[in-house]
Amino acid sequence: MYDTSARQRKVPRVVTLDPANVWGHSTSLWSVVPERLAPVLHELAPIAERFRAAGFQLYVVGGTVRDLFVPNGKSDFDLDLTTDARPPEIKRCLEGWADSIWSQGEKFGTIGAHKNNAQTGKDRVYEITTFRAEAYTDDSRKPTVVFADEIEADLSRRDFTVNAMALELTGGGDTPELVDPFGGISDLMSKTLKTPIGPDVSFSDDPLRMLRAARFIAGYGLQPTDALMSAVNSMAARLEIVSAERIRDELDKLIVVDHPASGLWFLIETGLAEQFIPELPAMRLEHDPIHRHKDVLSHSIAVVENVRPPAEQFESVSSDDSSFDFRLTRLAALFHDVGKPRTRGFAPGKGTTFHHHDAVGARITRKRMNALRYSKEDVAKVTDLVALHLRFHTYSMGWSDSAVRRYVRDAGGLLQELNVLTRCDCTTRNAKKAARLSRRMDELEVRISELGSAEELAALRPELDGNQVMEYLDLEPGRDVGEAMKFLMEIRLEEGLIGDDALKFKLDAWWSERAC
Repeated sequence: MYDTSARQRKVPRVVTLDPANVWGHSTSLWSVVPERLAPVLHELAPIAERFRAAGFQLYVVGGTVRDLFVPNGKSDFDLDLTTDARPPEIKRCLEGWADSIWSQGEKFGTIGAHKNNAQTGKDRVYEITTFRAEAYTDDSRKPTVVFADEIEADLSRRDFTVNAMALELTGGGDTPELVDPFGGISDLMSKTLKTPIGPDVSFSDDPLRMLRAARFIAGYGLQPTDALMSAVNSMAARLEIVSAERIRDELDKLIVVDHPASGLWFLIETGLAEQFIPELPAMRLEHDPIHRHKDVLSHSIAVVENVRPPAEQFESVSSDDSSFDFRLTRLAALFHDVGKPRTRGFAPGKGTTFHHHDAVGARITRKRMNALRYSKEDVAKVTDLVALHLRFHTYSMGWSDSAVRRYVRDAGGLLQELNVLTRCDCTTRNAKKAARLSRRMDELEVRISELGSAEELAALRPELDGNQVMEYLDLEPGRDVGEAMKFLMEIRLEEGLIGDDALKFKLDAWWSERAC
């Protein structure tokens, strides 16, 4: 059943999973590891036994191992597995156990398997990858893959030491051995971010790792070493060989961590942001007298931080409301003032101005998001939020029914996101100004709720549809029908629901005047 002609094993450097070895004399963190590790080992035992019987090694590797040792870390893991078996051998080990096997990633060394866990009733997808080292050539936008025979070779080519650890499942002992040849545990505990090999070599192998560093700085509170910072500063331009889709995906992962500010500043300070959103570092030079920040960039990053997940957000966004798009609202916060450098001006008595930066910023946002291959839907939503982010402030004299209707109409399906962005855009330290804006936003949301109940604002449209207009005015489809619908929509926005008789009276008058 199995190929037993496995390559002779070279035992890698290991660390026995003992609290004294991992955390010195501190055992407080050690107490949580067995609790997290036990279900992982239990679940993987049948696979491990198959690889062991075939004479191969099998390891849990990467982020799964890291998160086992993070205080208050995740308890539900994506299980990344690696082995010295080649893809055909992996498939043979999985046959008869997996419910299904697929090999789309076989040329990269990855075999996928699906298995329904009878005990938990949950489906699980497993990806098992042959030890490998991958690197970019000088002009390639995709990495090349070379298989390796030893786990240490595989770990040496991983991005950071905190991810270059593995737990061997096929060692035969009661407790898995932690393979940590580059001191990942020590770095995790000391909050240090560094690469297993020289950062210049690592980032040359895959330049996206420079961008990924921002996520680990922000998400895990790690501090980059001087060597890592120096390498990124000198190699930032190499990011140009990485595909736009990979950069986009990494930006998305950074933007949704709890507190992305430190990661965003890392992108700015190292020159990485210049490679894919050059308008961001440009904002650092722009004094913003309205928000009284030393620069627009500081304000924008503060707004990103202000946008919280739904469970932590304002009362207007319920914790179970899946319609609120946290990721896109954070992206809109990042881009919302990106038009200010190009619109900077001076007005007597007012100082610095940024007239129409919302419209200019929306164009820049569309350009940059399209370049990063975001979906058309994502581009449209974020661009609309940037274009609308000042709309709230145009109604300084209070909220008439007409103003509320227009605000809701313009926001469309992004009403919650726009309201959250508007609230988060207030970063002033002036408590009175902040309280005043909050009260005005509360008033608007109350008005939206009141009119929404009375007029079905969520489906804001004219009281007559196009077919009714054509029948009433005896028209064929064409421009006149479109103009009539615009006229009726203006009535809907200004006067609300007025009934068929009053509406047709106004329509008759409009049509008669138009005919003359």
